[in-house]
Amino acid sequence: METLFETFKARAEAVSAEVHRLATQREAFDFVINLLQEQGVEDVPGRGAIWADGTILKGFGKKYLANEAPCLSFEITRQAAADAKVGISQADWAVAATGTLVVDAAQVEQRLVSTLPSIHVALVGTSRLRADLPTVLKQLHPSQTGYISLITGPSRTADIERVLTIGVHGPERLIIVFVDELERGNA
Repeated sequence: METLFETFKARAEAVSAEVHRLATQREAFDFVINLLQEQGVEDVPGRGAIWADGTILKGFGKKYLANEAPCLSFEITRQAAADAKVGISQADWAVAATGTLVVDAAQVEQRLVSTLPSIHVALVGTSRLRADLPTVLKQLHPSQTGYISLITGPSRTADIERVLTIGVHGPERLIIVFVDELERGNA
């Protein structure tokens, strides 16, 4: 697993993503809370934060976060996502060979939090890290999902003169947080 993680980290950082690895869900929550504080997140348009539902929020997650970060909303609408500075979601898989996240984005909330805010924080269980995309695709079945998103780095585009611009069609910053004790679905 260490080799896969190091490969993922190198590939993701090569395309300007930030990669972290934490042991527990509580550490992940505290990481996000600290990030929100550093970013000056508050409950006003353009400065808020939204978190799409995921297995990490089960149990004490939402209650703890609501208490520690009252500026964080779990109510995802198109307007809330457009007004948010930070969007937080949970990825289903990570692909080491390319530094790519694989997300079952059939729920519109997953797409909104990962594309509209300027900062996207993606949490993923370390056990969900795979060597390559074919390995992930063998574990997916079309009847289990209707919309898969592949996310590799922050949004980027270039014009005809090859001038690269970050964040034009999506987040300008992608922060990936692997959580060792987090599991999503069947590994």
